Amino acid sequence: MPKNTLLCIALLSLVACAAPAVHQPVPPTPATAPARAPVVVPERYVSADDTRDELDSLATWPAEDGHTWLVATAKATHTLVVFDADTGKQLRSVGGKGAGAGQFLRPNGIAVFGNRLFVAERDNHRVQVLSLPDFRPMGEFGADGLRAPYGLWIDETGPGEYDAYVTDSFMEGERHDRLPPFEQLDRRVHRYHLVFGEDGRFSARDEGTFGDTSEAAALRIVESIAGDPAQKRLLIADEYTSAKAGGREDAHRPSNLREYTFDGHATGRELPADTFEAEAEGVALWSCSADVGYWVAADQRYPLTRFLLFDRDTLVPRGAFVGETTAHTDGIALHAATMATFPSGALFAVHDDKAVAAFDLGEVARALGLDPACTE
Repeated sequence: MPKNTLLCIALLSLVACAAPAVHQPVPPTPATAPARAPVVVPERYVSADDTRDELDSLATWPAEDGHTWLVATAKATHTLVVFDADTGKQLRSVGGKGAGAGQFLRPNGIAVFGNRLFVAERDNHRVQVLSLPDFRPMGEFGADGLRAPYGLWIDETGPGEYDAYVTDSFMEGERHDRLPPFEQLDRRVHRYHLVFGEDGRFSARDEGTFGDTSEAAALRIVESIAGDPAQKRLLIADEYTSAKAGGREDAHRPSNLREYTFDGHATGRELPADTFEAEAEGVALWSCSADVGYWVAADQRYPLTRFLLFDRDTLVPRGAFVGETTAHTDGIALHAATMATFPSGALFAVHDDKAVAAFDLGEVARALGLDPACTE
């Protein structure tokens, strides 16, 4: 994420169809819980520094040999970096600079569903799909409509069918540093419906764009996005702060997580205005059981990132923690399944663009007094 700031073979035509902003009654914003200092949860590891890559976003994949991979996008080297999620050891790099299949240009958002890896490339204006474990290119989608794709989240809608939500943080001006006018912010999130055949080919249908255009609910600068299928809720991180305002009159509006429905309606609901001290960055859902879960969001502070937890249903704050080292976090990935090193799962976070850090979810749950289902 800037600090200054598949179609494949059988692709259907992509038709842009902007969905109008729909204003619904505004549900109550969650009340602010009494302020508590974040607890310290030491990292299980922080990988070796590599200042060349400029790591951004993360996704995990359980390999066939029982190990788990942690895959990171590397914007500066236009690659994907693969780590052993249990140890933080770097295993390999994939790709390289270019616009061809299996190449990347400023890869940013990343998601895994089954054995398919989705990568959003800001400067190739597309989402590529690759198969795992071989990273074989399967195709791409979005090039006809995306301008500056950043984050993405995948929702399975049926066997072999998915909805892909892709944030598009295009800007204006010669240096691409000015926010578009409000009337253009109805294109902040694109939705595509993907259908995969048994032969691995897929089609992609453009389902339109969304984003509220009112000053109260508009998405200014967007990147991370995550959803809860049980609640049909999207949480979208708006990184907009006064430092990124570019002279706009709404510069006072703080960075926050904003709630949208799966069909693109802004509910008007967000976290309390003083929730984030810096920028709202990575966001992920921690589903501990069918009834219990928490949202985790990164507050991109320096020298230590704050990781904020909120109730899955009510969005009421449930505590915060910091590590001993992890700072200036962009993307996070939450892997709730049992791993060799992490019996209750792990939270992975980018550390200062140059490394990845891992936290034991069981330790987090105990430190914050969360539901015991999260440690089972």
